Amino acid sequence: MPVATGHYSEVPLYFAYKRKSVNDEHKETFHSHLGVELLLIHQGSGTMIVNNSRYEIKPGMLCIFQPFQLHHLTLDYADDQSFERSMAIFEPTMYEQYFEQWPGLHDFYAFICSGQLPFPCLYALHDLPLLDQLFRNMNERMPALPEADQLEEISLFLVNLYRVLKQEWERLNENTAVYQTRRKTHQVEHILSWIEANYAIPYRLDDMARSLHISPFHASHLFKEATGITITEYMATRRIHQAVRLLTTTNKPVSLIAEEIGYTNSSYFCKLFKSQLGITPHQYRKKWTRH
Repeated sequence: MPVATGHYSEVPLYFAYKRKSVNDEHKETFHSHLGVELLLIHQGSGTMIVNNSRYEIKPGMLCIFQPFQLHHLTLDYADDQSFERSMAIFEPTMYEQYFEQWPGLHDFYAFICSGQLPFPCLYALHDLPLLDQLFRNMNERMPALPEADQLEEISLFLVNLYRVLKQEWERLNENTAVYQTRRKTHQVEHILSWIEANYAIPYRLDDMARSLHISPFHASHLFKEATGITITEYMATRRIHQAVRLLTTTNKPVSLIAEEIGYTNSSYFCKLFKSQLGITPHQYRKKWTRH
């Protein structure tokens, strides 16, 4: 399963407006990004897994994903439904200075980018037409933006976007049940939590099932049904996700990184890494260092 990444030091904003996908054209897996992702759902249904919790996908919801935060979308394409969303992915430190002249908005921006959000999804937004307009206007301006004007235009877009989000957050936060009622508890969350606590040690399905007091077959069936991939595939994705983080934030040797994420055979780790990301761990680190 691939782990989506990007280098936002080169691309100041990855942006998409009302991008649509239909069945067999949009295959999601657990993935993450190097920047903050703001995802606005216009159309579609399904479930989303973030931080070991499941959320219902509905039109009008907005999701906020932190850098390196694994998330997964399972989309419902019954009755020829399609999935339509807008997104903005950016490196938060590039734009913080543009918020400093508005202390209240700056504090909110820092909070959203802090990685301490109690929930990633906002429902029942009042200002959907305004959010749609912001994304649409930016989509119209982006193709013609000279490189010299990109940071200024993107910062204006983000300032206006976060101003709307701040108003929505303060309104919705008055009644936290708005979020809590959307969350679905499921045994899959216990499986995800177990993986999070144990992915760095050799994995055995029997050990997991025994720890969670369910049968190995039941655990495998539940997980595949909820996520679309097997526990083994997710375990490998989680480990590669951590490897990417260690490769880009430390100088640890590749062999040590392999051991720290649960692989005693560094050659196997390198082969798995290349199968998922297309390059070896050494090449990935070298590419990252150049950026």
